[in-house]
Amino acid sequence: MSNGALRLLAGAGATDDPVYVDDVFQTTLYTGTLNTYPNNVVNGMDFDDKGGLLWIKNRDQSDSHYLYDTVRGDHKNLYSDLDFGQGDQTAQVGLAFNSNGFSVGDIHQTNAGGEEFVAWNFLKQEGFFDVVTYTGNDTARTISHNLGSTPGMIIVKNVDQEFNWTVYHRSMGGYNYYNHLNQRSYTFNNTTIWNAAPTSTVFSVGTSGNTNNNGDTYVAYLFAHDAQDFGENSDEAIIKCGSYTGNGSNTGPVIDLGFEPQWVMIKDTTSGDTDWWMFDTMRDWGVVTASELKANSSAAEAAVIGAYAFLKPLSNGFQITDAATGLNTNGNNHIYMAIRRPHKPASEFAATQLFNVDEGDNQDPAFDTGFPVDLGIYKAYGSVADSDFVARLTGARRLDNTSGVEAGRPDAKFDYMDGWVDQTAGTRAGYMGWAWRRAPGHCDVVCYQGTGSARTVSHNLGVIPEMMWVKNRTSAYSWSVYHSGIGATKYLTLNTDVAPTTNAEAWNDTAPTSSVFTVKDDGRVNLSSASHIAYLFATVAGISKVGSYSGTGSDVNVDCGFSAGARFVLVKRTDSTGNWYVWDSVRGIVAGNDPYLWLDSDAAQVTNTDYIDPLASGFTITSSAPAALNNSGGTYIFYAIA
Repeated sequence: MSNGALRLLAGAGATDDPVYVDDVFQTTLYTGTLNTYPNNVVNGMDFDDKGGLLWIKNRDQSDSHYLYDTVRGDHKNLYSDLDFGQGDQTAQVGLAFNSNGFSVGDIHQTNAGGEEFVAWNFLKQEGFFDVVTYTGNDTARTISHNLGSTPGMIIVKNVDQEFNWTVYHRSMGGYNYYNHLNQRSYTFNNTTIWNAAPTSTVFSVGTSGNTNNNGDTYVAYLFAHDAQDFGENSDEAIIKCGSYTGNGSNTGPVIDLGFEPQWVMIKDTTSGDTDWWMFDTMRDWGVVTASELKANSSAAEAAVIGAYAFLKPLSNGFQITDAATGLNTNGNNHIYMAIRRPHKPASEFAATQLFNVDEGDNQDPAFDTGFPVDLGIYKAYGSVADSDFVARLTGARRLDNTSGVEAGRPDAKFDYMDGWVDQTAGTRAGYMGWAWRRAPGHCDVVCYQGTGSARTVSHNLGVIPEMMWVKNRTSAYSWSVYHSGIGATKYLTLNTDVAPTTNAEAWNDTAPTSSVFTVKDDGRVNLSSASHIAYLFATVAGISKVGSYSGTGSDVNVDCGFSAGARFVLVKRTDSTGNWYVWDSVRGIVAGNDPYLWLDSDAAQVTNTDYIDPLASGFTITSSAPAALNNSGGTYIFYAIA
């Protein structure tokens, strides 16, 4: 029985409602507005109710990290890269916690006009995070906490004096070992820091001024390890604190977390000259790029792009991909803290929070969505142009609707809270952008390396995929499409109009499951040593529908279970050749003519046809539609989103 279940039985404040990582942690990106303040950052994090820690860093400038928490109170800041005591910014309206985010004032380091910031939000929650303050007494003692589980990592700071930040981690070697968050130091061994190993109710401090100087005030940030109390069934972990041994290779250790991470902190504890590295997927951490900050350094954000970009997230953990000192020193112990990627199911969202379609403009971001985007397709709809497929996991890279390999796309940026694509390549007016948010049950994106042999690939869709688009990123192969309407013995080609191909080399004649999909040895989906990407989709009641219909030659009403019609429709004939037709509500799904594009073609949109009509429960394929859409006795697959 999980700790969460035990607490529920015991009546210890647990509720029947599941808790997701989305509820207690978020990486928030915002732009400073120094001359207009307060700058109200609305992100849905309820600090007023739950309390917690807000950790802010200017991404553009060499400014210190600023840490605020609800226990010490508004406007009281600490600096993770300095040993200073706390500052009081009340006069400058430094920071205020809100019920739906936070507000920053006239402090350059947290609100410089036009500059970009990252804020890591840690809300107090049993099994995840807690904040405690106490007064030192220079006598070995225990301090109570409410983490509800044994801490995996504890960070303590004397807020009154210039003492180093002191870190306990379960994988340093024992309770008497510690490190300094504000320094590039090795691990120390001293029993005056921690007096005993922490428990699920207390942690112990000794007599050192770092943790227990008489009369001084301290703050402790406690992070859980592997408390499996979260998710839809309250049986998933959202945070893990562990370690790995470096191998000094660009093919570094694979760390199996049991979940895909969105945030990682790493420290080499053997060497005395290494940093506290910090990565998160909102700031361009993916399989190609790693944008890093360091908790012990005021340096601005720096990015490494290429085959050895430090480390990459995996569907069940992460892998070190660089021999860089500090992340993968041969034989050295490296500790980490990792936080799960958002895993709130699609049923918890409105359709407009999971998918959006927008016409581009000359603003940043070019396409507005209202949510952080994980997968996008955009195309100049009025002219001959390829469609570009881009994803947060691959960053400023793109695939197109051909058999071509992945290439650079500098404007394909995802570090926005409410949209995607910047104006590096000029205005995006005249482009349509279709954008998806990853959420269990709705959409997932997986990057993997081919082996050339039949194997399974883990995914986090959480349900059986009904449609998958797979592309070899590094070699020139066509896109392969699995659709439940044609089964696992065949595949479709997204970049051509051909009928399904019967071939066991793609899916190994094996249907996907709720946790894995199967590929065989076709170079399109599993070329040895090649990089591949898979987009996975499923039906969400009332929000999206993956299905099929039969043509009649007359109007065909396709019931998707919607209530206000479809905003996006993709249709492909499967008993013969036929293009991949795309309609959306921005360009028009109306009673008259409806512009369409072909996903398998670079052709401009066609505007003078009426092949689709609106239908409250889905969409109608009209009697005027060609055989590619409505031949009597023909079979068709579709994907529609409300």
